[in-house]
Amino acid sequence: MQDAGSPPVGLADRVKALALALGFDLVGVARAEPTPETGFLREWLARGYAGEMGYLARRVEERVDPRRLLPGVASVVMVGLVYDPGERSPAPPAHAKVARYAGGEDYHDVLGERLDALAAALEPLAGAPVAARAYVDTGPVQERVFAAYAGLGWIGKNTCLIHPRLGSYLFLGALLTDLALATDAREPDHCGSCRACLDACPTQAFVAPYVLDATRCISYLTIESRESVPVALREAHGDLVFGCDICQEVCPWNTRERRSVPPDRVGLRARLAPRPEWVGPALAWLLDLREDAWRLATRGTALRRAKHRGLLRNALVAAGNSGDASLLPQVRRHAESADAMLAEHARWALARLA
Repeated sequence: MQDAGSPPVGLADRVKALALALGFDLVGVARAEPTPETGFLREWLARGYAGEMGYLARRVEERVDPRRLLPGVASVVMVGLVYDPGERSPAPPAHAKVARYAGGEDYHDVLGERLDALAAALEPLAGAPVAARAYVDTGPVQERVFAAYAGLGWIGKNTCLIHPRLGSYLFLGALLTDLALATDAREPDHCGSCRACLDACPTQAFVAPYVLDATRCISYLTIESRESVPVALREAHGDLVFGCDICQEVCPWNTRERRSVPPDRVGLRARLAPRPEWVGPALAWLLDLREDAWRLATRGTALRRAKHRGLLRNALVAAGNSGDASLLPQVRRHAESADAMLAEHARWALARLA
């Protein structure tokens, strides 16, 4: 028998069915409440692992407790969308690597428009006024934690969400609502004794299983940081100029034999596929990329996050690691730059190439 405090029969199932129809590959529901995992954020920040990401501390209490984000919030509807990393061959000489998620249409927009459509449909589905707020990596919500509580996978030792069938190449979105929806069961942790991701990290960014020091992470250093790349970590960056996939590439749950990519029912993965110029871009092209050309080449992509200056800094590090003397003219030009940070990175690259 249903009482006034219980969710309407089948409402959660109807919400999930619509999410799948909109093109998401995964959907589940978690309670909107603080958890031990969201609470760990305070300790993580206190250890200094956030680096320059001061925005994480500014709204820390909201990140810990989602009830501060929406009055009367009861449920977090979590959605996941797979992106297909494809096969990646070693980059040719004097070419760079970009994280697989970043070279196509910006995932914030691709997921956001679909999540907004799901939010708009809640009132017709519920037959009553509904409050809802959607986030796609754009607000104080710890998406991975709530995705795990919603049964979309488990948080692996590399801090990525891993689904047992789809792996970890996933985009996540969160929809907070005051609807009291039936919640889903959690997926057990299947990492076991595996250390592949921890041992493969070239900068040793994992201080312990499940704990990432972002200030050593190549993704943070090439995207979020606006300062110089620490000299001790530059060689480990190799040819990476935006983000890093190494801890996912070595994960057994991402092997072709184990991972199954579902059909692209509504063309979302096609929109996220990297543009040709961002599949192994030539370092000479990146080093010559003026700001206006950078704006054109990165329009509508997540690559904008690193800024033009950050991408040049990263390309100079990759040039220094390339061993390719054909890049010396471009590197020398940056060594004479009025930008002190770029000039210093260029001098480091010159010393390596020489």
